[in-house]
Amino acid sequence: MPDTSPRPLRADALRNRQRLLDAAVRAFSHAGPEVTLDSIAREAGVGIGTLYRHFPTREALVEAAYRNELAKLCDAAPELLASLPPDQAVRAWMDRFIDYLSTKRGMADALRLVIASGANPYAQSRDRLIAALGLLLEAGGAAGTVRADVAPTDVLAGLSGVSLVAGEPDQREQAGRLLDLLMDGLRRHATG
Repeated sequence: MPDTSPRPLRADALRNRQRLLDAAVRAFSHAGPEVTLDSIAREAGVGIGTLYRHFPTREALVEAAYRNELAKLCDAAPELLASLPPDQAVRAWMDRFIDYLSTKRGMADALRLVIASGANPYAQSRDRLIAALGLLLEAGGAAGTVRADVAPTDVLAGLSGVSLVAGEPDQREQAGRLLDLLMDGLRRHATG
């Protein structure tokens, strides 16, 4: 029986794909869903044929760009824990979450087109976010630096509130202060 699994991409093809995804996020976030695919390919430094080989439709590109941003955020959790104490890893992840939501907000019109085509780019988003944040909170609880009685869903709700402030470029500093307040509420403080 022949092997029908997709072949892994070559290193240059992986680089091209990533450049296309990065260019797409910037383009859809700043120019909206009507940006031309030619301009995205040009910004990525590849030909339009390369774009279509990786992403046969505009909707496929938008969905892949969104999922790539989600993956970068969620994959950052173990990387942050490997390089920072758990409470600092939680706080660093919070900054990345705000950036992720800002990107998602910028891509909102393009994502609506994907949904209208019948796809659901958000299908696994919440579960992935809860798992990533849960990993960070568990590590902080085990280290004794973060309260162990806080649910990831509650922290995500708080972060979503902070993201409303962070939506305005001139408010990013205030959003940072709000994240510090949220983090202070998460830290385990010695009693007594």
